[in-house]
Amino acid sequence: MRTAYLFFPLWLGYVLIVDALVCWRTGASLWTRSRKGFVQLFILSVPAWWLFEIINDRTGNWEYLGTGTFTPLEYYALCTLSFSTVMPAVFETAELVRTFRWVKSLRTGACIRDTRRVCFGLLFTGLVMLALTLLWPKFFYPFVWISLVLIFEPMNRWLGRRHFLEWLQHGDWRPVISLSLGALICGFFWEMWNFWSWPQWIYHTPGTGFFHIFEMPLLGYGGYIPFALELFALKNLLWSRGPRLEL
Repeated sequence: MRTAYLFFPLWLGYVLIVDALVCWRTGASLWTRSRKGFVQLFILSVPAWWLFEIINDRTGNWEYLGTGTFTPLEYYALCTLSFSTVMPAVFETAELVRTFRWVKSLRTGACIRDTRRVCFGLLFTGLVMLALTLLWPKFFYPFVWISLVLIFEPMNRWLGRRHFLEWLQHGDWRPVISLSLGALICGFFWEMWNFWSWPQWIYHTPGTGFFHIFEMPLLGYGGYIPFALELFALKNLLWSRGPRLEL
């Protein structure tokens, strides 16, 4: 049961270590660029992840075992504290990935034009995906991890905030790669530390519930890749003046 109280300090330690590595490799980090922004990122992370918990009430893709040992107030307080580490962990790890030479040296790839037609296409596709997820979650639940970024991306563009098409229109996929790998690395640690914890979460993913790595089916790790993009889009939508990520 002690792991319920140690999740936050565990991930806070992870975030601080990765931040120190980024600072060592580049001379600056989220903490050194803005300590206030660094702390506020933990606050912003809370509603961001609760959004996915609300969607999960419909899809039922994961559940928490052992929660009955807490009062409702204790449960929601511990959850909120734990959820505060999601954005800092992913963004710090993404910045660390960006420091490696092989990422810096990546050549330009396919260009996606930053036009009104493209943005409307992204928004329409995202809304359709989200609707299918909510209407038929058993079949379309993977769209949860794709639909939101397609919805938020054009919204950020129209509001004049940072968005992926700033880079993708020039064929620069390095921010997307850094964020995706950052979330995938965090996902591995989330699943590993969850496996020996109590309470813990388990998954219900129809059609993919085979070849588990810890509690997560192998195919499920693919959801971490677009999840990072959703977090970045959410950060820019909810807090345009938040700390700027070096991606």
